[in-house]
Amino acid sequence: MSSTQAYGEEWYWDKRYQQESGPFDWYQKYPSLSPLLRLYIPKSSQMTTSSVLVVGCGTSAFSEGMVDDGYEDVVNIDISSVAIETMRERYSNRPQMKYLKMDVRNMSAFQSDSFVAVIDKGTLDSLLCGHNSRENAAKMLQEVARVLKANGVYILITYGAPTYRLHLLREAHSWSIKLHVIGKAFLEASSEHHTQELTSPVPLNDDLSLTLVKNPDVHYIYVCIKRDESGGQYFNNIHL
Repeated sequence: MSSTQAYGEEWYWDKRYQQESGPFDWYQKYPSLSPLLRLYIPKSSQMTTSSVLVVGCGTSAFSEGMVDDGYEDVVNIDISSVAIETMRERYSNRPQMKYLKMDVRNMSAFQSDSFVAVIDKGTLDSLLCGHNSRENAAKMLQEVARVLKANGVYILITYGAPTYRLHLLREAHSWSIKLHVIGKAFLEASSEHHTQELTSPVPLNDDLSLTLVKNPDVHYIYVCIKRDESGGQYFNNIHL
């Protein structure tokens, strides 16, 4: 079994995090994505608590960045008990960050409609590298949709171009989908131009295909908004 084929296996990640316990972020770090998160994910107020779920957190410092930016309830899950124990110890003085060992394909410990946002940096991609990839990806996406509140957002950061990801996302749930792109070498939102570029959705055709060709130098960010099945309308600082 190749290392990429093992990406969906618990033993692989336990072994990896035993060898590499330091902070590591897949794809992008928090500063580079923060303008987009601020756009789509509300922060807690005196009236409401906005709980955010980070799936496949590993040893990432991403959630630390979120808390430093004002998010007050960030729940992190990972299939690796080694990663979770490492992170619990590392952030034992940060009550805003919770760490739970959990398989993203079965999040039954969470009630339905629990989170305003689910953030995924590479977890879906990992499952798609392993055995029974389509089945496991479908299970994950169904669970993500279940734990999201109505009008909540699933933010998927991936190397997967629309040709490979949009159909998969559509099969799992009737999301309203927006697509953003960010350069792989884009380390932080250092200028107004970069921020505007990141926060401007890429146009999709009527069949949800991308109007641009596949670009190997970008990460694709799918903002999947869970429709309010009660008949309500989606409201945010973004106009659909």
